[in-house]
Amino acid sequence: MTDPKRIPLAGVIGSPVSHSKSPRVFRHWLRRYGMPGYYIPMDISSDDLEDALSSLPKLGFVGVNVTIPHKEHVLSIADLVSDRAALIGSANTLIFRDDGKLYADNTDGYGFLENLKQGAPDWNAPDGPAAVLGSGGAARAVIASLIDAGATEIRLTNRTKTRSEALQREFGTKVKVHDWVQAGNMLEGARTVVNATSLGMVGKPEMRVPLDGLSKEAVVTDLVYAPLETALLAHAKSIGCQTVDGLGMLLYQAAPGFERWFGMKPEVDEKLREAILL
Repeated sequence: MTDPKRIPLAGVIGSPVSHSKSPRVFRHWLRRYGMPGYYIPMDISSDDLEDALSSLPKLGFVGVNVTIPHKEHVLSIADLVSDRAALIGSANTLIFRDDGKLYADNTDGYGFLENLKQGAPDWNAPDGPAAVLGSGGAARAVIASLIDAGATEIRLTNRTKTRSEALQREFGTKVKVHDWVQAGNMLEGARTVVNATSLGMVGKPEMRVPLDGLSKEAVVTDLVYAPLETALLAHAKSIGCQTVDGLGMLLYQAAPGFERWFGMKPEVDEKLREAILL
């Protein structure tokens, strides 16, 4: 619980942090619900991270979101780590508890699943294999959440195969590693397709994976949200797939932090999307 006599402060820490859309998300919710509080972006270097995290609670901060490059490092600083954050190997949400302890959690997987459920209400993880492109931090969260949702097979590929193989060792036999040059083949029969790479993002290379094997029965989602409709999503939509853009994951992963820090569960709806896309 926050002290009712103090205006709660929260924020996002990273370096760089100017690109983050989280301040816009939280400002929208605070204004919408007429709640006291502020959400502040803070560019904090790795060298200053531990000192900053020990100082912020004294300044009235109740928690912070974490972005690159600190999401893994904070696990070694936190006093308590949720099972989800430990499994994924990173944290994006920190809570400064009343007892002085720092609690680290990861809501990326929650955001991913909630976005899928909203965008494709009939989606069901056990319906068939999932194909995941990428083996970074976002892919870790996706794999963990797909397993939790009941996926029986997760086909995984990455340009650096050793990273996929490392995830296979961590997450078990449900993960099947495919060579990047064969990525197009692993789409055949997949009922869930996830791009967890930066390919297709503004300023990044386009995705060159052949999409001939993509089935119109698949639900296709891209974690990239700039542009909102990537080439992958445009192609998937053109053949009749259900598609889910990546903006919703950003919005849903923010909701648990807002609820914990400001005491109210916020809505993720079209008004919020419009506010972020302005």
